[in-house]
Amino acid sequence: MPSLLTISSLIVSFIVTLLITPYWIKRAKTHGLVGQDMHKPGSKIAELGGLAVICGFLAGLLYYIAIDVFVYGNASYSKYILAGICSVLIATIIGLTDDILGWKIGLRQYQKVILTAAIVFPMMVINSGHSVITIPFLGRYDIGLLYPLILLPIGIIGASNAFNMIAGYNGLEAGLGIIILSTLGYLSWANHMGWVAVMAFCMVAALLAFLIFNMYPASVFPGDTMTYSVGTLIAIIAILGNIEKFALVLFIPYFIELALKARGRMQKESFAKVMSEGTLAKPYKQYYGIEHIAIDLAAKIKGRAYEYDVVLAIWGFELFLAAIILLNMRYFVF
Repeated sequence: MPSLLTISSLIVSFIVTLLITPYWIKRAKTHGLVGQDMHKPGSKIAELGGLAVICGFLAGLLYYIAIDVFVYGNASYSKYILAGICSVLIATIIGLTDDILGWKIGLRQYQKVILTAAIVFPMMVINSGHSVITIPFLGRYDIGLLYPLILLPIGIIGASNAFNMIAGYNGLEAGLGIIILSTLGYLSWANHMGWVAVMAFCMVAALLAFLIFNMYPASVFPGDTMTYSVGTLIAIIAILGNIEKFALVLFIPYFIELALKARGRMQKESFAKVMSEGTLAKPYKQYYGIEHIAIDLAAKIKGRAYEYDVVLAIWGFELFLAAIILLNMRYFVF
C-alpha cells in the first residue's frame, strides 16, 4: 500500500497545479501570451500552461525528498531523483524557449532534436539505469558503458521529442501523459521501486489538475514546455525502473505517428480541417498523423467527428496498450 508520505506528495502536486493554473491563465492573457486554437477559429487561449504542471510536479517531489531525508533519514535514492529533476528542468527550459522563440526563428525538427541532447547529461553523469539487457531468444547481456553512452541518450532524446508529436487537440497530451505515467508508475511499484513510482505519480497528479483546465473546451494550452518535460520524465521512469520494454509498447502510437509524418516528409500538419458546423474532417486525402485516423474512425462510427472524439479515440488506443501490459505483466521478466 502507498505510504502516507507518498499520498501527501501527490496531494501537494495536485493542489499546487490546481492553484497556479488559473492564476497563470489570467497572467498569460494579460501579457498577450495567448495562441490560436486551431479547431475553434477566433478563440485565443492562454499559452505555456506547462509551467504550472512543472511547478506542481516539483513541489510534490521536493516535498517527498525533504520528508524522506529529514524525517525518515533516508537519502539513498535522492541522487537519482535530483538528477531526474535536473533533466526535467532542462527539458522545461528547452520547451519554453521553443514556445517563445520557435515560431519566430522557425526551428526545424532536427534542430529541436539537437537542442534536447542537453537533457541527457544529468542522467548520464550518475550512470543511471541498468546495463544488463534481455535480448529475446538470446538471453541477458551486460553491455557496460554502451548503455549510458548510447542507449540512454537515444531513449531520453527519442521520448522527449516523440511525446511532442501527438498534440494540438484539447486535453490530448495531458491525457496521454496520465495514462503512460500511471502505467509505468504502477509497474515500478510492482517492481519494488516505490521511489520511482512516486516520481511518476507526482507528475500524474499535476497533469490531472491541469487537465481540468485543458479539457475540451480548453482555457489553457500546455505547450512544448510540458510535452518535452513529460516525454523526458517518461524515459527517466522507464530507465530508473528498468521497464524500458513496457515504455516501448506504450509508445506504439508515437511510432505510428513518426511513420505517418515521414510519409509526408515531416511537412504535413496533424491539425484537422474545421467544417462550418464545428465538426472536423481530414485535411488531406491520405493519413499523415494518427489524429487523421482518429477523425476517420469517429466519422465512420458517429457520422461526424468532433475534437473530443479524436482525443477519446487516441486515449482509448493508449488505454488498450496499457491494459495489454497490465493484464500480461506476469509473463514479462522485469
